[in-house]
Amino acid sequence: MSNASKRAAGTAKELHGKIEKNVGKLVGSERLEAEGRARELGGRAQKETAKASERVKGAVEEVTGRVQSAVGDLIDDPKTSARGQLRKAKGKARQATNR
Repeated sequence: MSNASKRAAGTAKELHGKIEKNVGKLVGSERLEAEGRARELGGRAQKETAKASERVKGAVEEVTGRVQSAVGDLIDDPKTSARGQLRKAKGKARQATNR
């Protein structure tokens, strides 16, 4: 399962939990309300775990880009340096998207 689908599944689980919690409140069922709250928190945790994983991947991509860019500068290869800068920017964007 990809991180995007894990994130979507977490969001769906969180939403399902919110609905279940509110239905429990509405009908006066503490058990249903508690189960909904638990499902909501589980979904939120699943979503945040997927986001954290993407942030780590972004950090690795950023560092790899920095190294590639430095190597390009060191060997005086503008293409390698530019590819490194692009990879670094992609890594930063991936991290920012998953905050």
